[in-house]
Amino acid sequence: MSPWRRSLVVLGLSWLALIIAFAGDWLAMFDQWWNSSTYNHILLIPAIIGWLAWQRRDAVVQFTPQPWRWGLLALAAAVLLWVLGAFAGLDLLRQAGVVAMLPASALLLLGPRVFAALLFPFTYMAFLIPFGDELVPPLQTITAQLTVALVHASQIPATINGVFIDTPAGLFEVAEACSGVKFLIAMIALGVLVGNVCFISWRRRIAFFVLCLIVPILANGVRAWGTIFAAQYVGVERAGGIDHLIYGWVFFALVIVAVLGLSWRFFDRGIDDPLVNLERLQTMSLLAKAERAPIALPLAVLGGALLVLGGSVWASAADTLSAPVPRQVFLPEVPGWTRIAYQPQAAWQPRANGADHRLLGRYRDVGGNEVDVFYALYASQGDGHEAGGFGQGAVIPESPWSWTSNGPAMASARSDRLTAGGNIERLAFTFYRTGTLLTGSNAQLKLANIAGRLLLRPRPTALLILSAEQRPGHDAAAEVRGFRSAIGDPGVWMDRIAEHR
Repeated sequence: MSPWRRSLVVLGLSWLALIIAFAGDWLAMFDQWWNSSTYNHILLIPAIIGWLAWQRRDAVVQFTPQPWRWGLLALAAAVLLWVLGAFAGLDLLRQAGVVAMLPASALLLLGPRVFAALLFPFTYMAFLIPFGDELVPPLQTITAQLTVALVHASQIPATINGVFIDTPAGLFEVAEACSGVKFLIAMIALGVLVGNVCFISWRRRIAFFVLCLIVPILANGVRAWGTIFAAQYVGVERAGGIDHLIYGWVFFALVIVAVLGLSWRFFDRGIDDPLVNLERLQTMSLLAKAERAPIALPLAVLGGALLVLGGSVWASAADTLSAPVPRQVFLPEVPGWTRIAYQPQAAWQPRANGADHRLLGRYRDVGGNEVDVFYALYASQGDGHEAGGFGQGAVIPESPWSWTSNGPAMASARSDRLTAGGNIERLAFTFYRTGTLLTGSNAQLKLANIAGRLLLRPRPTALLILSAEQRPGHDAAAEVRGFRSAIGDPGVWMDRIAEHR
């Protein structure tokens, strides 16, 4: 069997084994590709990667594949990335890890020179990862600000409250689906692809990529403004129907055409120009030095298998970690505050899936100030039981409550303004506690949980949300600050609840 045929067979079987070994992660990604409109474009990425590799075939076959021992480090890094994602309960890291294992194993089995010839197709695999949900809140805010500026420029009276825009025709919300994230992510993938295929100059590539970042954001603001503008004359319902038709089938298709048309005259790669600089790859001294570290193919396969097995065993051991928690917990007495019946203006209960304990109650002081307290305690963190997971905490997707904007700052807390129906407002401050860490940052919580699981050290995690409804004659922020002052250090207060036996 020729070296190329043998290497491709082994690589294909290795990729199949990796996909099967991490089938849960691949199925979770495919579910997002298929069922989430934000990621439908990813269904095209495998075909694009195949096409990119095929376009480079004449250059690639000029080299002989040779397994490379330092490729084991690349595969170890990819496995570690997956392990860290498993430890943090962060799907994005897990999925990045399983995708990174594919090019890493190719580097191990094919060697550095072949990998360099296929560098862009392997790098483009990053777009298999369904990322971008983290961009939704800032994109909502940007779109709302752009939209209200255009509305005012159109001489339409309007007021803005976070992501809500109130006009004579009605109240409009720049919801998650209207943030423009789906088009921005698709345009990023297009920008990187076109930049590589159609440009040689890095300056032109960067300029085109920046255009692909800015234009969809601006275009989404124009689309939202168009909906509000039309609603002033045809009504909210008809304007919404027109918006969905134009947004889905016409407007952004025209934007893509406009971006490509504007950039066409600046393309500097000829249609017959090779995508790989073969001469440069053949003469690069760095690649020549790297090739001096070969490894036998059976050893490369065995080493890779042991790395994957070791990472899986490590993650499985961490999954069994569970800190002791009390059988019952109670909200304690607070000096100057009294527990009263929880009767919100609109039903609101933070989400804490997988928590071992949940508490929700309302306190009132002698001045009539009221604060709602939500507490959740977890014996461990992992998939399905993450204090900082998506959709967990105060901001609950697919509920009557919508996020409007960040709230006023409070030490060691995340601050969110929420609204129900556009007329009921709530201010919520979120605290996370694990070990000695008290933070409002989900990222810091993830890092702390990763550190604990790396050392196989079980620690409980607690979630505390102090919130207040905005009521006439009362300031929600002042109410929560007064309650926090009464309980003292929130971290110590959370520990007291968790230590109840």
